[in-house]
Amino acid sequence: MASWAMPSAIQVVNLRSWARAFSRCLRVCALVCCAPWALAQPSECGFIKDPDRQAYCRAVNGGSEAQCGFIRDSDLQARCRAESGGGAAQCGFIRDKDAQAACRASLQSQRPAAGSSSGQCGFIQDADQQAHCRATTGGGSGQCGFIRNLDLQALCRAETGGGAGQCGFIKDRDMQAACRAKVRR
Repeated sequence: MASWAMPSAIQVVNLRSWARAFSRCLRVCALVCCAPWALAQPSECGFIKDPDRQAYCRAVNGGSEAQCGFIRDSDLQARCRAESGGGAAQCGFIRDKDAQAACRASLQSQRPAAGSSSGQCGFIQDADQQAHCRATTGGGSGQCGFIRNLDLQALCRAETGGGAGQCGFIKDRDMQAACRAKVRR
């Protein structure tokens, strides 16, 4: 190699090593910046096929209320907004009376100073939903035994202390994924 070409070869080598170092730095920064967002979104929500249920899962399991905007079902959207920070007033926009009472009971159970939360469960007409409501708002897993729907019963047991292992007994795949996301949050 000629003596006049030597300095430029060294500069090219230095430039390449600097580019590699810069590339590594960018990757580390991207990992550090994106990791909290990735952790806030349970991966189980991605297994839910119904787009409304998937957006609901993401919103209430560590996401933001903005996810609720992707939900087309107005009742589910109102419940999503209520549970992801909008408060009990959002439950009033739910047309289905059973779902409205379950929404209010769920929010009251998150605020123990608000009084008895399972009292709202008495307004639910469906016996299985009423037992699920009572169990998850303070009644304990004993109430789960009154649920005839086996998928809902397994969900109830998982939510009241049985853990994610109970989710494996749920046959409906969307419900199973939602159960795992909820229990692991």
